[in-house]
Amino acid sequence: MTLPFKLNLEPSRDKAVLRKQLQAERMSLLDRHQRASHLQEVLMVWLISRKETTIGAYWPIKGEFDALPALYRWSEAEPGRRIGLPVMNRETKQLTFHVWYPGCPMEEDAYGIPKPKDTESFHPELLLVPCVGFGPGGVRLGYGGGFYDRTLAALEPAPATAGLGYMHGYLPWLQAEPHDIPLDALLTEEGVFWERDPA
Repeated sequence: MTLPFKLNLEPSRDKAVLRKQLQAERMSLLDRHQRASHLQEVLMVWLISRKETTIGAYWPIKGEFDALPALYRWSEAEPGRRIGLPVMNRETKQLTFHVWYPGCPMEEDAYGIPKPKDTESFHPELLLVPCVGFGPGGVRLGYGGGFYDRTLAALEPAPATAGLGYMHGYLPWLQAEPHDIPLDALLTEEGVFWERDPA
């Protein structure tokens, strides 16, 4: 018996369509909670060997992995460690990072995403970046707004960067565009997927 239609299981090469496909897929992952638990462990183990004391992260939206529990445990292990969440500058469309801790006052930004209210800003030494999708060599597919690329291009000194995402988002054919800044590491629920060799 042949089916009257063919399911298209191949991801689209059109980035706008691809973003929607991958977000819908991520939201419908039946084992997302289990994947998140594995990625929490991967992130906590990875952070043990890191020297940075300030980390910029993100407030999870649209089924993204929530790094904040692992980061809070990291910050508790040593005094002086700080976690920051992004606050967008409307004019430059760049992100600054403001201190976050559990229970700190929050408010919504222009996109309805919670951000710290009136906490100190700081320059992160390490930036954790959410991935809608990712490819070889640290290539990241984001939401298409370019916020992270603009922010990374402006930050001096540039922070180390690690992308966080689930393995369903791996696109072996994905290539960087001229404005894309490749990440230094990619972490998934299966472990450290890729890491740049230290110079």
